Amino acid sequence: MTIHLPHGAYEPRTAPLDLAPGGSALASRTVFSAAHVVADPYVDVSPDGPAAIDWDATLAFRRHLWSHGLGVAEAMDTAQRGMGLDWAGGAELIRRSSAEAKAVGGRIACGVGTDQLTGPATLAEVRAAYEEQLALVEESGAQAILMASRALAAVAEGPEDYAETYAHLLRQATEPVVLHWLGPMFDPALEGYWGSSDLDAATDTFLKIIAEHPDKVDGIKISLLDAAREIDVRRRLPSGVRCYTGDDFNYPELIAGDDRGFSHALLGIFDPLGPLAAHAVRVLDTGDTQGFRDLLDPTVELSRHLFQAPTRFYKTGVVFLAWLAGHQDHFTMVGGLQSARSLPHLAKAYELADRLGLFPDPELAESRMRALLTVQGGTR
Repeated sequence: MTIHLPHGAYEPRTAPLDLAPGGSALASRTVFSAAHVVADPYVDVSPDGPAAIDWDATLAFRRHLWSHGLGVAEAMDTAQRGMGLDWAGGAELIRRSSAEAKAVGGRIACGVGTDQLTGPATLAEVRAAYEEQLALVEESGAQAILMASRALAAVAEGPEDYAETYAHLLRQATEPVVLHWLGPMFDPALEGYWGSSDLDAATDTFLKIIAEHPDKVDGIKISLLDAAREIDVRRRLPSGVRCYTGDDFNYPELIAGDDRGFSHALLGIFDPLGPLAAHAVRVLDTGDTQGFRDLLDPTVELSRHLFQAPTRFYKTGVVFLAWLAGHQDHFTMVGGLQSARSLPHLAKAYELADRLGLFPDPELAESRMRALLTVQGGTR
């Protein structure tokens, strides 16, 4: 039955892709999905108050990702760190998800930041905040991802402050970590990270830190939405240090790679694409690069739509698709972020995802889309 979306009439598909859980372990690439959190809509909180989380639904979604063979990147940007999820909520999320990963045998890596700092800080205070979070992640049994820090970006006077801070943290780390370079399109407060707004200079600083501590760096995650720069950095990494693409615009080509290497993946778009992404990587495991591209290339239009500027609000589309797919019973987000994208934007996301066959129950997705149109758009 035709559904009338803001941009025109659309005929929903009637059958989803057949993407059942299980299957062989992913072999040729290490793949993490950065996972969203599910809010508790029945807790009376303000947008700037502590996050109210539905823990059962949040952990169930992580089990969904693990069941398809994906790793979970926890308490990252996709989980609304610094955009609705405070450190108290993030710490509890890390504890609970790490315990769940241990129970089901799932792979997990967790974000380490400085978001417990609530005002201007010194370099020593930034370092201490990082250390506190690193200790929690390691005690939880998860791999650590050293996230970019707003507090460090605010206080650092140049590349030397970044080099000193990260060198100290890498010496403290018990196991090799993932370093995360999140661009200002995801968080404007990170402009000039690594000590310069000149990306060439910033890249040199970043690579120098890695080169001086290769035994403490499992890999790097680059989220700059610049495929050429990622490839350049990837080719300059020390032997044994992985590149995890965080490029939600160009991931198929970066994961597929070229004759000089490839990227692994740590992606927010693999939250809604999880089952399809896992299936595509299994095809790649057989050596069928074209088959992998045939599966993932058509998803780029949806990803670019969700991550369009202002990119930091991509989480709204991710949670919206999780609701349509039946992974949660409501479209409420911590921090009230469900209001961050327009009705036409969400409607287009629905159409693109439906065309891809991402909804396990297309009729449920259509019904929920109609309900949203009624509530937010009235009838036409």
